[in-house]
Amino acid sequence: MKFSSMFLYTMKEVPREAEVISHKLMLRAGMIKKLASGIYSYLPYGLKALRRVETIIREEMNAAGAQEVLLPGVQPSELWKESGRWNVYGKELLRLIDRKGGEFALGPTHEEVITDIVRDQIHSYKELPVNLYQIQTKFRDEIRPRFGIMRAREFIMKDAYSFDADDRGAEKSYEAMYRAYERIFSRCGLKFKAVEADSGPIGGNFSHEFMVLAETGEDVILSCSSCKYAANLEKAEIAKPASLAFQDAPAGTFERVHTPGARTVEEVCEFLGVEPRNLVKTLIYTSDKGVFAALVRGDHEVNEAKLRRVLGCDALELADEATIEKHTSAPRGFAGPVGLSIRMIADSALMEAGPYVVGGNLEDHHLKNVWLSRDVAAVTLDDIRDARQGDPCPRCAAGSLEAIRGIEVGHVFKLGTKYSQAMNAMFLDENGVLQPMIMGCYGIGVGRVVAAAIEQHADEAGMTLPVSIAPYPVMVLPINVTAGDVMETATAIYNELQRQGIETILDDRDVRPGVKFMDADLLGVPYRITVGAKGLKEGIVEVKERSTGTVEKVSPQEIVAYCSARLSGRNNY
Repeated sequence: MKFSSMFLYTMKEVPREAEVISHKLMLRAGMIKKLASGIYSYLPYGLKALRRVETIIREEMNAAGAQEVLLPGVQPSELWKESGRWNVYGKELLRLIDRKGGEFALGPTHEEVITDIVRDQIHSYKELPVNLYQIQTKFRDEIRPRFGIMRAREFIMKDAYSFDADDRGAEKSYEAMYRAYERIFSRCGLKFKAVEADSGPIGGNFSHEFMVLAETGEDVILSCSSCKYAANLEKAEIAKPASLAFQDAPAGTFERVHTPGARTVEEVCEFLGVEPRNLVKTLIYTSDKGVFAALVRGDHEVNEAKLRRVLGCDALELADEATIEKHTSAPRGFAGPVGLSIRMIADSALMEAGPYVVGGNLEDHHLKNVWLSRDVAAVTLDDIRDARQGDPCPRCAAGSLEAIRGIEVGHVFKLGTKYSQAMNAMFLDENGVLQPMIMGCYGIGVGRVVAAAIEQHADEAGMTLPVSIAPYPVMVLPINVTAGDVMETATAIYNELQRQGIETILDDRDVRPGVKFMDADLLGVPYRITVGAKGLKEGIVEVKERSTGTVEKVSPQEIVAYCSARLSGRNNY
């Protein structure tokens, strides 16, 4: 396409709103435009990259035996109430009332809708397995949308759902999708890692996230230095001792001390002259299982996903001031485990038992020389904290955990019978007995794949897009569009590339060469062919490979064959 005809407007300056590399470059390259908080329009150049990712996804999903559908974005509340998620999913679910008073939601995901379809159509084990997928817009009302399309409220997602008759079949479906994802992300030119993950509000008992490795990633991955274990921060386990039990405590009693105004870990440690590891944080939570306290060392953080799993609860949040005072007789910052009558879960790192500093359950007071085994009753020990660099691997004896950063682009779940049981998606097995279908679900953030590729492949000049997802793999750049031989040669090369099926930009703008070069680098076009009067006198044009910066001189007669050879079968770099 000719640059002068493209709806493409680049920017020199970095927009003030942009924080991460992909957001900055997508705005500067004219790929997206913000409409509202977390809501973006895809402009032609950005949409073309998105469509290339979608094509790869469709090819691999179809090859894996999945069939494409398209489901409504607006979903009736009745389905969500059947599954039990209407009052559990949270404020991210945007709820609507129609003119007749009916309750609906903008779909953040489609487990309920697809289960409703399959339960009405499939009744026998002979009709299973089946795997249905779609590429469609989702909406999640994120409290803090940020990083452009990386964490938007409205986004494009590929979601697939498998239905099987037994666990063995469900395992095969999961494995097929896992392998398809590996091929998809490899073809998109991404360096990625599959890690164990928490299933969150989707549900299920097992899942993996596919994380693109990037220093700018907002997610933390814990990976073993010796074995293949890897998990995201929510899921990452810490090696447990053979026996979870508190150490014995010496005889004696604790000491109450006055700590005026000291409510944070830092303030208490400074006031009493102790290290954070010698202090216990007591956090009060409310859940669908009641009110309870979580205890962790002062230098550790509670992992709420682990806490939910330990408690077996769905809803979990930090208690408000009134609830804290009701159960501890103290304001926030002074809660402690001594004398508490609510259920208490202590992190396994607190097995040493003491001596610790804890909140005194009285404003402006803490307790010193507390031993959990001596001074606190009925405490359960478990792994409830965030893993971190240097923690022992939970899978092997030799390794320790290393922290790296990544961007989640895909997630695969083993759902089991969570939705089929709740929504009566049953089938008759070989013996004529009704059984619930066993489900899996598999998501890819399509826009996130584009953004992650930019994060992973960018330099100071702009994007360095992999060939497989670049909107245009080649740009023909005539130095002087008013010079007859230059423009004639550039146009001939452009036309022949187009005839060969290679989508190409012809930069026919009458602007300074420097502007053209900067735009070509910004846009991340994999191959730039520069046509100039000097080169033509020597019988050559110059080809620059964006990813490596290497420049080769090729004759105009051979340049199309050169590009065809370079691009043939290329899925990435």
